[in-house]
Amino acid sequence: MTRRSGSLSRREVLGAAGMIALGMASRPPYADASQTPARRNVDPGSVKALVFDVFGTVVDWRSSVAREVDAVAKAKGVTIDGAAFADAWRAQYAPSMNRVRTGELPWTKLDDLHRIVLDRILPEFRLGGLTEPERAALNRAWHRLQPWPDAVAGLTRLKKRFIIAPLSNGNIALMTNLAKHGGLPWDCILGAELVRHYKPDREVYQSAADFLGLRVPEVMMVAAHLGDLRAAKGVGLRTAFVVRPHEFGPGRTPDLQPDGSVDVSAQDFLELASQLSA
Repeated sequence: MTRRSGSLSRREVLGAAGMIALGMASRPPYADASQTPARRNVDPGSVKALVFDVFGTVVDWRSSVAREVDAVAKAKGVTIDGAAFADAWRAQYAPSMNRVRTGELPWTKLDDLHRIVLDRILPEFRLGGLTEPERAALNRAWHRLQPWPDAVAGLTRLKKRFIIAPLSNGNIALMTNLAKHGGLPWDCILGAELVRHYKPDREVYQSAADFLGLRVPEVMMVAAHLGDLRAAKGVGLRTAFVVRPHEFGPGRTPDLQPDGSVDVSAQDFLELASQLSA
């Protein structure tokens, strides 16, 4: 796919800043993700609820979207790189939310932001001829993302001790359908749509405690993205880092090691459950 060259627009600068804030920009490579040290700087008994980032932390968005795009392209007799399509779609995630955050767009739920981006990139991948029903169905690929292999078992263990809920930028219908599709055993659904703010706005993190009737330090944010955890920590939530080394595919390094914003660090949800005595 050919990209236009040139100077960055203000929108692109804002988009890049948003990606950095959410911890989605590239990170320096580490020799081995398995070297991530376990940390436990919090008494599990002081935590009442765990809230989770979803895209990349609970579910494998890249492989899931790529499979659906490949299937659509095959049906249309077009050969494309489904992973590249998924990357291009996801690359506009933070910039799209910044359009809402800066007032360029009114409050717009993530399903609709995804659709705006989809309509823009389809012609770049020779799929501009998709009908309206085909576009709507493809946009709902984000409702059918597969959980990481440890996610359901780990969440099930954690649920025995804690309230568990997503705290995602995804809208409520999207989160509900993801839970039904992947068997995610949430107690309730929290997140951006309830407060009409997108992470890393502090209102999203504060709302988790408010809606659950808990003190802020009784809520722990679980994420694979350090930017998300830093923002949560700034509001007063406890934080847990889970490594997802394959989120972005080969050649793009995610966050692999905890920093000072992290109270608990684990390789997956099962290890997290053990660390939190669940």
